Amino acid sequence: MTDADTAADTSADIDIEALRQRALTTLTTARDRTTLLTSCVDEPELTAQVSPLMSPLVWDLAHIGNQEELWLLRAVGGRDAMRPDIDGLYDAFEHPRSERPSLPLLPPAEARQYAAEVRGRVTDVLESHALRGTRLTDMGFAFGMVAQHEQQHDETMLITHQLRTGPQALTAPDPDPVPLFTGPSEVLVPGGPFTMGTSTEPWALDNEKPAHRREVAPFYIDTTPVTNGAYLAFIEDGGYDDPRWWTKEGWAHIRRNSVTAPGFWSREAGQWLRRRFGVTEAVPLDEPVVHVCWYEADAYARWAGRRLPTEAEWEKAARHDPTADRSMRYPWGDADPAPEHANLGQRHLRPAPAGSYPAGESPLGVRQLIGDVWEWTSSDFLPYPGFKAFPYKEYSEVFFGPEYKVLRGGSFAVDEVACRGTFRNWDYPIRRQIFSGFRTARSGAV
Repeated sequence: MTDADTAADTSADIDIEALRQRALTTLTTARDRTTLLTSCVDEPELTAQVSPLMSPLVWDLAHIGNQEELWLLRAVGGRDAMRPDIDGLYDAFEHPRSERPSLPLLPPAEARQYAAEVRGRVTDVLESHALRGTRLTDMGFAFGMVAQHEQQHDETMLITHQLRTGPQALTAPDPDPVPLFTGPSEVLVPGGPFTMGTSTEPWALDNEKPAHRREVAPFYIDTTPVTNGAYLAFIEDGGYDDPRWWTKEGWAHIRRNSVTAPGFWSREAGQWLRRRFGVTEAVPLDEPVVHVCWYEADAYARWAGRRLPTEAEWEKAARHDPTADRSMRYPWGDADPAPEHANLGQRHLRPAPAGSYPAGESPLGVRQLIGDVWEWTSSDFLPYPGFKAFPYKEYSEVFFGPEYKVLRGGSFAVDEVACRGTFRNWDYPIRRQIFSGFRTARSGAV
């Protein structure tokens, strides 16, 4: 199997102190971001629900602490429960988001204190644990899982910030400007087998496993994500008024909900504007389009005479090195992401212009496969051959099926710990409050 994963170190070969430091750093990075997202608004906004699609920010804050207690203090550390009385309140499967504001949630000050106390005790566990001995602890998996969980909720909280009304609460520098991208519009990905998924990436989650061979026919894929300017051409050509481009379900959805443009767009005085984290601005034509649902992405692709890539096609474009005939961790290789590779971690509060990050392109020259916007694929969210739920079936298994479509690649809102070439995201095809965009593909010649 020609997979970079097969060369990964085993737990016996790892510097445990370095692994311990990595776990501490990723947990600290996540908590710093959580603090930022929950300290920039006042208490009424922390307890308010801005949309039935989202939890109050204070629920996310205490849920983060509760999950950390459950997995790192109780399961890994063997400690007694700190607050067993709140386990049910913060069980995401017990209470849907629409009901959470009516629950007796911890108030902001108590939620912060609880999360901080949990973290203090977790640090003690991390300092003394061998980080081996069980599947949950080998290579510090549980600590990596919890860090990813917190960063995923940080992204969810950032979505809440986008949905809120009122003045700007968050700021970040814009991505560096780049010259207008003039490279090829698409890249040919040769046909043949490649290794999809991973069996040894230490902090990979269950739906990314196991590594397996996939045969993919040759195809062309967009060099960059579809831009606002390109999507605007679809709008101006009457794309939202022509049922030819839409699936039956998609057409019914946009008509029923009066969808006529990406989320947060509006047209005023002949100009397209968008609202972004409390700021209204002209739609930047060179940025990847964001806040489109799967139905919109699919309709655009049909209008353009193309299609959405399958999940396997997306991953082959992102990971396969045809020269070495191996799958890499990222498009640029096996090294962890650096700022020159991708727009990640809320470093910016917007996608970078199309064509940015040449250092992060794939061996075939495809750009921005990691970061900027989650990319819809045509694939349903299904298990890989040999899938085994771990450490609980509610992370992935209960979501498998045709109701959910797969997104790949991450966004500017995703931290690197929760984003890699094998990472799989999924959502309903109607969702567009998420930081979702897409690129298109077409079948190619042999």
